[in-house]
Amino acid sequence: MVQDLVNGYVTSETHNGITTIEFFHPQSNSLPHRLLVDLANEIHAAGTDRDTKVIVLRSGGEKTFCAGASFDELVAINDAQKGYTFFSGFANVINAMRHCPKLIIGRIHGKCVGGGVGLAAAVDYAIAVEGAEVRLSELAVGIGAFVIGPAVERKIGTSAFSQLAIDANMWRNSDWARRKGLYAELHPALEGMEESIARLANQLANSSPEAMKEMKKMFWSGTDDWDDLLSKRAEISGRLVLSHFSKEAIAKFKAKV
Repeated sequence: MVQDLVNGYVTSETHNGITTIEFFHPQSNSLPHRLLVDLANEIHAAGTDRDTKVIVLRSGGEKTFCAGASFDELVAINDAQKGYTFFSGFANVINAMRHCPKLIIGRIHGKCVGGGVGLAAAVDYAIAVEGAEVRLSELAVGIGAFVIGPAVERKIGTSAFSQLAIDANMWRNSDWARRKGLYAELHPALEGMEESIARLANQLANSSPEAMKEMKKMFWSGTDDWDDLLSKRAEISGRLVLSHFSKEAIAKFKAKV
């Protein structure tokens, strides 16, 4: 598949039962609506592909894993419906990961911000490298971690989630994320992370598909209402992004970058 380094891309490749889905955007792997749609579609396709036994979710580049929502699109939202549509993109990705009958390994090679933390939380097994710090910056721009909140809270608990969501300007280091359960493994260097991902992916590619499917159902039990819940959360974010506070905060942020 074509890698568009200017506008960003989502690609998918399958080898020996392992489907690797990669997303990229030149602005620190932030996610405009188009990439969110593509990402949800690729996850759904891999979930229904008979040749796919396990999925590895990764992003391109060498620095940030995912900077969350595209600020270019956030600042352009001018009505509640457009806001709902944009934030529904994150809801659809998380629900695609939840519904996917295949286990998803996350390759977290760098910092996670906002929606990026949501992606790291929604994979079934996240393997990270030191330096993969996390921050939920939504409140700082007048929104709040509403759509991704259930996924993050499910993975790290209410206390740790509330700490991230309330102190929106503070980075938590990768060891904090590992201790709270966001990361299953934390490696000091990329080589160790890559080796561990390859080992686990190959192990799962040769495991029982039916057993893994049933395990995934078990892991995600209690989330049957998320299709409706995340849609309602998208409505909240879509409304709040229209506020004067949010518009000013986003404009100030964009002026710094």
